[in-house]
Amino acid sequence: MEEKSRSSYETPLNSRYAGKEMEYLFSPDFKFRTWRRLWIVLAESEKELGLNITDEQIEELKAHKDDINYSVAEEREKVVRHDVMSHVYAYGVQCPKAKPIIHLGATSCYVGDNTDIIIMTEALKIVSVKIANVIDALSKFALEYKNLPCLAFTHYQPAQPTTVGKRACLWIQDLLFDLKDVENEIDSMLLLGSKGTTGTQASFMELFDGDIEKVRRLDNMIAEKTGFKGVLPVSGQTYTRKIDYKVLSILSGIAQSATKFANDIRLLQHMKEIEEPFEKNQIGSSAMAYKRNPMRSERMTGLARYVINNAQNAAMTTATQWFERTLDDSANRRLSVAEGFLATDGILNIYLNVADGLVVYDKMITKHLMEEIPFMATENIMMDAVKKGGDRQELHEKIREYSMTAGKNVKNGLKNNLIDLIASDKSFFMSKEDIESILKPENFVGAAPLQTEKFILEDVKPALEKYAGKLGEKSEINV
Repeated sequence: MEEKSRSSYETPLNSRYAGKEMEYLFSPDFKFRTWRRLWIVLAESEKELGLNITDEQIEELKAHKDDINYSVAEEREKVVRHDVMSHVYAYGVQCPKAKPIIHLGATSCYVGDNTDIIIMTEALKIVSVKIANVIDALSKFALEYKNLPCLAFTHYQPAQPTTVGKRACLWIQDLLFDLKDVENEIDSMLLLGSKGTTGTQASFMELFDGDIEKVRRLDNMIAEKTGFKGVLPVSGQTYTRKIDYKVLSILSGIAQSATKFANDIRLLQHMKEIEEPFEKNQIGSSAMAYKRNPMRSERMTGLARYVINNAQNAAMTTATQWFERTLDDSANRRLSVAEGFLATDGILNIYLNVADGLVVYDKMITKHLMEEIPFMATENIMMDAVKKGGDRQELHEKIREYSMTAGKNVKNGLKNNLIDLIASDKSFFMSKEDIESILKPENFVGAAPLQTEKFILEDVKPALEKYAGKLGEKSEINV
């Protein structure tokens, strides 16, 4: 097998992160095959609407739709410096009978922009399936650990306990919002259609002798034949770049959700409560052999930062389009749209890999919880003491003082002696045994287990129904 060249830049989005399916969508081959598909659709529709195009010409176009003569197109582009016209020429070389009617009435954006819409739509479909698989993996995790109490945190300070499963529901809920955004965008996506050089359809009005109904029908037929429900009602030469912004903003939202999850895992791994997968021969550090670094989660946050920032490219491009079009969008869009999807694909590949292989250390989770639970239990202790005749205000002040003392002990490496301090105070009417009977972790998680069950049953399962048969995918990362 020929060894690949290492003498020129290679995007890590292909070599390290994105999946093959997403890579192919943004490949030149998929783009140029789609151009030919669109030229066939245009010719078929124009024929059906009465233009002088023959079945023989259509069949010739179809016969060569996939065997693209790239060398001819490349040589022609060196002469004319125009990618679309180079491929029109190359197609015509293969289809001499159809040559006169290829690209009839169209401008470059007919193939360019409609192809971009097709590619983004197909890419969003890949993204939706991957999000669904991550949600599915996290849902199984949430149900498995719905009853395992753990410390919750506000301001990264220990707070009233939750459960491991309930925390996972927070990650899932963000992804459900993302999934709905992706699905809505797919459902609402419209083609540019056949709008002509400035969006007025003047060339098609000329072809059809001013018959506006045929011109409109041509627009809609192109959408129907390519699987879209319609076309943009108005445009300049291009589709509004607002569509790119909408799409890249959705990808940014996915990256935000992934970052939240990945950062939580990084913090939990530091606490030795939950870890991302770590393979038998994996090296955590070149210097510190004992280390188990959360490199997958860190990689997610790094890619996500790129995707979040990338949405600004589409925002600036949208804002700076002059009148019916300018060409300052092209170079930027070649990078921002493709790389936004490839990076998001990489994020979701890692997300699924981590979510499907999370390792839970329940004893460490319980240890951390039990170190803090005396503080969490003080309100329950106070209420029980009041029931036995204690003064609520007096007891509250004593608990505050004892908590400060016990907290200082903990910060100085000493034992948390809050329970001993309270038990030794006769005004609480409680023995140490009485107090310890209250300190059961499950008494402090509220409705977390029930919330988890209800959320998975009523919100998650219905959202995943349309993906039945596509769930249960596994994700292997390259490095």
